[in-house]
Amino acid sequence: MRFVERDNEIETLEREYKRQEASMVVVYGRRRVGKTELIRHFIQDKPALYFLATEEAEAMNREAFQRQVAEFLHSDLLRGAVIDRWELLFQQLVSAADGERLVIVIDEFQYIGKSNPAFLSVFQRIWDTILSKADVMVILCGSLVSMMMSQTLNYDAPLYGRRTAQIRLRPIKFSHYYEFFDSGLSEEELVKRYSLTGGVPKYIEMFQQNNDLQEAMASSILNPSSYLFDEPNFLLQKEVTDVGSYFSILRIIAAGNHKPSKIATLLQQKQTNLPRYLKVLMDLDLLEREVPVTEANPDKSKKGIYRIRDNFIRFWFQFVYPNRSYLEMGHTDVVMSRLGRNFIDSHVSFVYEQICQEKLWALSAEGKLPGVLERIGRWWDNSHEIDVVGISEVDNLLVLGECKFWNGPVGLNVLSQLEQKAAYVDWHRDSRKTVYIIFSINGFSEELAAVASARADVIII
Repeated sequence: MRFVERDNEIETLEREYKRQEASMVVVYGRRRVGKTELIRHFIQDKPALYFLATEEAEAMNREAFQRQVAEFLHSDLLRGAVIDRWELLFQQLVSAADGERLVIVIDEFQYIGKSNPAFLSVFQRIWDTILSKADVMVILCGSLVSMMMSQTLNYDAPLYGRRTAQIRLRPIKFSHYYEFFDSGLSEEELVKRYSLTGGVPKYIEMFQQNNDLQEAMASSILNPSSYLFDEPNFLLQKEVTDVGSYFSILRIIAAGNHKPSKIATLLQQKQTNLPRYLKVLMDLDLLEREVPVTEANPDKSKKGIYRIRDNFIRFWFQFVYPNRSYLEMGHTDVVMSRLGRNFIDSHVSFVYEQICQEKLWALSAEGKLPGVLERIGRWWDNSHEIDVVGISEVDNLLVLGECKFWNGPVGLNVLSQLEQKAAYVDWHRDSRKTVYIIFSINGFSEELAAVASARADVIII
């Protein structure tokens, strides 16, 4: 698996490594997102001890850590000693350092605290009395997001205030997606693959070896023996106790029900019960709350809706979960037939909208718009919707965009419809500068291209 697009994270780690005093970095993020690969890439040329904690009892982890330290220090004495305190192991590790800064990595850190919550206070004491006074860099890494936050980041966490940096690792952006593939795949093909894997490196790996997308889908996702076939269940089982409720929420949203009131009705629950479930799913990067981008107070807006943020999870709940019986019985062809009819319109086109939002941020950052955008998102009212909207309060600029994942070129009618929709967007209506932008995966008609070249307020991408 090649290492792609983690420049900011590597820069943070290198800065912490160069500190004149001890540093503690918390690295966390959902499973499969590449945390361990990031750390391994960072420590490859440094004196480092890497320890992977397990879900076993604390004592078992301590014994495994002792073996790791003995191996690192080449100490037969330590290897055969009976040690029942973590402090002694860290003292040995620090005292044996030969003048070069040492990196100590504890991966899946949350498992030790989960097996024995008292360990967190023990580690706090180890940091305060031993590690913080040594020339070390400690990296605590974990994939159970809610648990890592409660153990290391939240105000009431035992280790709160000790960290010198934190990295929440998120999926790779589409702009770097092509770097995973050797062959010159078209952007259309890359978008389709991205709609399945998102930017999760472990998922992407499943699709690197197969240039036929249909075959890759059938073997990597729809195959009951593939680990992706049951991935959502595995993800949630590790994070929550009431898996069924979370599954129900994701299934309902994947079916096109985005309003809290509608979700609650279909769940047959009170709407007041929903927020705690929705917050967990958002913390896990599986769900996002969205409001029309023109809303002045997004957090207080009553127009908020919920959408599945993770591309693979959205695909799974749309096409795998409802068809599991067919797939378990070996009727993959039935599901592939359904996919052929709905894959683009029901799934890929929505992912393409997110990609276009990312591209609009890039256009703004590169100075290719008549202003610098501060907010980008979608806009809708009761009867109209615009795929991509960017706003700059400072420059009084409104950018309205449509995203078309069509087989053929986009024509002038799409621009005309977008201009008509603009009249319904009630944001600085009398003073704003408006720019129209059309994104198309398969080009534009000659008429639309001619209009775009003649008008400064029309951009085609």
